[in-house]
Amino acid sequence: MPRLAVYALVVCVLSVAAAVVAFTQGSWLGIVWILLAGLSSNMAWYYLRRGRMAAAARNRAADGSPAGGSPTA
Repeated sequence: MPRLAVYALVVCVLSVAAAVVAFTQGSWLGIVWILLAGLSSNMAWYYLRRGRMAAAARNRAADGSPAGGSPTA
């Protein structure tokens, strides 16, 4: 898993925990934490997909297959 995806996932988990604490204390600041959790989860997903696509491209380059996908017969 790419390092930036792990960092974004950690931020997401911590912001959800902060939102729970804020809401249990009666603070509306939890809304900001929820928005941060949404942003960081999207970032984690993006970096995870980008890492997978880069790994697939490296594998295709190592195999010698064309960049467009499966080789034609």
